[in-house]
Amino acid sequence: MPIYFDNAATSWPKPDSVMSSMIDFNLNIGSNPGRSGHHSSVEAGRTLFEVRENVAELFRIDDPLRISLTSNITHSLNIVLRGYLKTGDHVITSSMEHNSVMRPLRDLEQMGVELSVIQCDAAGSLDPDDIKKEIRSNTKLLILTHASNVTGTLMPVIEAGKIAAEHGILYCIDSAQTAGVIDIDVNSLKVDILCFTGHKGLMGPMGTGGFYLKKGLEDCIRPLMSGGTGSLSEFEIQPDFMPDKYEAGTLNAIGFAGLASGIRFILDTGISAIREKEDSLTTYFINSLKERNGIRIYGTDDLECRTSVVSFNINGIASSDAAFIFDEEYGILSRPGLHCSPSAHRTLGTFPGGTNRFSFGFYNTYEEIDISLKAVDKILRGSL
Repeated sequence: MPIYFDNAATSWPKPDSVMSSMIDFNLNIGSNPGRSGHHSSVEAGRTLFEVRENVAELFRIDDPLRISLTSNITHSLNIVLRGYLKTGDHVITSSMEHNSVMRPLRDLEQMGVELSVIQCDAAGSLDPDDIKKEIRSNTKLLILTHASNVTGTLMPVIEAGKIAAEHGILYCIDSAQTAGVIDIDVNSLKVDILCFTGHKGLMGPMGTGGFYLKKGLEDCIRPLMSGGTGSLSEFEIQPDFMPDKYEAGTLNAIGFAGLASGIRFILDTGISAIREKEDSLTTYFINSLKERNGIRIYGTDDLECRTSVVSFNINGIASSDAAFIFDEEYGILSRPGLHCSPSAHRTLGTFPGGTNRFSFGFYNTYEEIDISLKAVDKILRGSL
């Protein structure tokens, strides 16, 4: 078995219940949800409602129908950004964002949307006061990653939510790196829009995701696509209500059956237990790296303010070369390079070479980290 340290890209392995639920759906349901009146179609629809209920329970959302399902968080973010912002609007984000946020925003900038990118510090941290400095009369949206996929640094999302609320600005969080790992309450965070993906911390399969919209926001966010929804079929215009407005076409019902089970595993295990396990592994790895010369670790030194993502470089060794050795000689699967976040690496001073990224998950062990430390030592010896 390989040692899998790439959970920030997608979590693996998944709980056994995830695959079992998908097999059960394929063997015993298999129908298109909402498209037919027979019992199998109704069961498929119940599967989708189950995943909405589980998402709502996880994020403290009062109404599961405020959750639209998508193919991933990139899909969700594009619906929100392209559907809400228009020429002349101003949006604020940070320099630690993933390209799933930055690329749509840069596209919209070419169409006349004004963009302010707040420069984070060398640890990837954001000063909330810098948000206030960027607010203008036409500021419509504040969008932030909850945690960096490069450093794991947690953003001040509570403070940011208060600032957005005080100024009447919509507040959107990209939870790709935190959903299922960090406790998220949309009400206490004052979140208007929460985008999530299923295949990372939520333990589900690829091809699943979604977003939560605060009540009424569907009136000002256009759908990215139009088409069949199984509802209001007598009309040739897209339904204007949640969640159907944003769910054109057949959803990945078999995938959402798996996601429902992944989230149920998290709810039954407990976010605090998952966080404690991952924090313990991360602390052990970082403290062990600090004992070695020739290693540069990126991100905040406050281990309570980061997720289980660790970026580091070994002096004199390109991240791609180190990753090759980790894989070929030790069976350690990691992620080198820029991690689809060039702005973040410019912030850290690691552009264009990037970093080695180890990202730990609930199923990783201390024994695996000890093996990785031996691999680091061997690479260090070879670099001297």
